[in-house]
Amino acid sequence: MNVSGMLGPDLDMAPLAIAELEQRGYDAAFSAEINSDPFFPLVLAAEHSKTIALTTSISVAFARNPMVMANLAWDLNQYSKGRFTVGLGSQIKPHITRRFSMPWSKPAARMREFIQAMQAIWACWETGEKLDFNGEFYQHNLMTPMFTPSRTTYGAPGINLAAVGPLMTEVAAEVANGVIAHGFTTLQYLHEVTLPAVQRGLKKSGRTRQEFNISVPVMVVTGNTEEAFEQSKTAVRGQLGFYASTPAYKPVLEVHGWGELQTEANRLTREGRWQELGALITDDILDTFALVSEEIEQVPALLNERYGGLADTWMCTVETGDRDQQKHLVSAVQQQ
Repeated sequence: MNVSGMLGPDLDMAPLAIAELEQRGYDAAFSAEINSDPFFPLVLAAEHSKTIALTTSISVAFARNPMVMANLAWDLNQYSKGRFTVGLGSQIKPHITRRFSMPWSKPAARMREFIQAMQAIWACWETGEKLDFNGEFYQHNLMTPMFTPSRTTYGAPGINLAAVGPLMTEVAAEVANGVIAHGFTTLQYLHEVTLPAVQRGLKKSGRTRQEFNISVPVMVVTGNTEEAFEQSKTAVRGQLGFYASTPAYKPVLEVHGWGELQTEANRLTREGRWQELGALITDDILDTFALVSEEIEQVPALLNERYGGLADTWMCTVETGDRDQQKHLVSAVQQQ
């Protein structure tokens, strides 16, 4: 299993952070679009690293258009000498319409077309073929030499797509190189919803499972001390409570018969009672969503037991604070 580590949003620290991830043996580094731009840290990471793969996980597709995203991803792939994969996500309707002031409709169909439009743009730049993409949501049919990138040595980057529901997951397997499962995913949901959708998408694209990457950002509760373990448990409970409040993630809870949890969590958020969300997460729910171990050394075995043979990449957010211990953790997971 490959291991991807998180590159934080601090631009001042990005050169040191990527050097540390590369030294610790991570296969890839990912940046997230949360409260900062996800591409800027990766520009610095590309400059200050040599072999580690780089990706966004995620950048919000519908906050942009295919041409803008195609340019960003193309330039980063050229600058990193072919090490970049763009990770896309749809976000949810309120953020797209109210935070980004962008259109929202048929998210799975729109995402399929978004990715296909990017691929058409890249094909134009790489091969010189005429750009003539005309879809339901996007039209790109103008490209002159002045606006065609001059750097084409490393070609187009890969595309991974974040997905929770079966429709978006199927789109990922149909037109992208990989799917990024949500952190709010369980083994049962992966088996019953995600993997069947992946197979349907792969069948449409004529590809095999070996040609497709499944990434899982599995949450982990652990710590070197009892205090650190309890702090980790509290933090993960809070994160799970926040995710549980999102209507789009209710189907994950319903697989386990916990659908009412979403209603209660959503009520707390509407009342501004954010700090109370973690209290809704019982030990059973915590154990279902996260790997829980007071011994960090047991994490690789737990990860392999639960996701071995199912996931290709673990998006690791565990930080032990000890360089040698972290290198051992990464190495042990890579050998699973």
